[in-house]
Amino acid sequence: MATFANTVSPTPFGVFDSDTDFQSDADSMITFVKRKLGDDVLSVELTSKQVWMCFEESVFEYSKYINEYMTKSQLGNLMGAATGSMSGSENKLPRETLEFLMRKAEPYASHAAVGGSHNIVSGSITLSGSKQDYDIHTDLKDPTTGTALFDNQSSGSKTKLRIFDIYHFSAQAAYRFFDTTSAINYLNNEFSFESFTPETVFYVLPVFEDVLRQQQMDTSNRVRRSNYSYELIGTKLRIFPKPSSRIDGQKLWIRVGYAMDGLSPAYQDDSIYGVSGPQNVPFGNIEYAKINSMGKQWIRQFTCALAKEVLGQVRGKFSSIPIPNGDLSLNASDLKSEASSEKDRLRSELKEMLDGLTYDKLLEAQAAEAETLTRILKLVPIPFGKSIMIG
Repeated sequence: MATFANTVSPTPFGVFDSDTDFQSDADSMITFVKRKLGDDVLSVELTSKQVWMCFEESVFEYSKYINEYMTKSQLGNLMGAATGSMSGSENKLPRETLEFLMRKAEPYASHAAVGGSHNIVSGSITLSGSKQDYDIHTDLKDPTTGTALFDNQSSGSKTKLRIFDIYHFSAQAAYRFFDTTSAINYLNNEFSFESFTPETVFYVLPVFEDVLRQQQMDTSNRVRRSNYSYELIGTKLRIFPKPSSRIDGQKLWIRVGYAMDGLSPAYQDDSIYGVSGPQNVPFGNIEYAKINSMGKQWIRQFTCALAKEVLGQVRGKFSSIPIPNGDLSLNASDLKSEASSEKDRLRSELKEMLDGLTYDKLLEAQAAEAETLTRILKLVPIPFGKSIMIG
């Protein structure tokens, strides 16, 4: 009988043909399968290549379920990563990151103008005496080019803008309450007494009291003294009070952001071409030589079930074989039924085992173990005059 290593194209795909462990086990699988199917009593109509094909398919099947488990456990850490080569990644344990959560939070940060993935730019509206209403589409200009910000400069078409800030208000109380340009502060700097303001009185008071006092002054000025405000409805901006001729030509600054296409961000972001789901996670076929004894035993059993199915297909071509004084009935249907049941059982056992070992289930198990251990330690007697420190 020809050995695996000396056979030309022993398996259909040849993925594991160069693995010496696979080669050795492939030859042993022929003896294992044929004896399991009764070859010593009645010849089993399977060739060596058919057994090797079943062996290769079993490793593929095992690799598939292992990679599914790894994907369930690690997809959050791999989203956006380079797809790259499909070799070696399946044997790595990636570090936990918050990249996926940060990416999910970006839209909220963008709308709150505290971060996110929008590019925010500044534009201005030139105020005109006695003109109170302005159109964002036509009056909001780019300070460098003088063109309307609403025009998409790359295509000349209209794009959606989001208004983040309109700088139309009186000076905040902080500019007066925390005055940094006082002559006293210059003296403080010379004598290394900086870090306090001219109005600072040396009481032992928390800093937040100063902040609250500044906010109180600011709110008081806005409510009682200032009538600066604006109203934005659609594309129309109305400012209060109505501009007078003395501010004719002054600029009102506005911060805006372009609406972003999730697949075409405003900046170079190669991560959108990276891992986007299970279909392109960079997991290749696992190396047969690195599969432990538990995995190899599952592969042997699944190989036998596949071989039994192939044997059923072969025997199913003939319902019986004529022999002297009668016919020999073949058990094709029994073989197919047994093979199907065995494959379903092996798949269910493997999936059930792996589903209980995903990272989230491991965390739950460790949390339960820690809680149980804490309850047990509470029952440990503490000798008089001694203490037990845990931690």
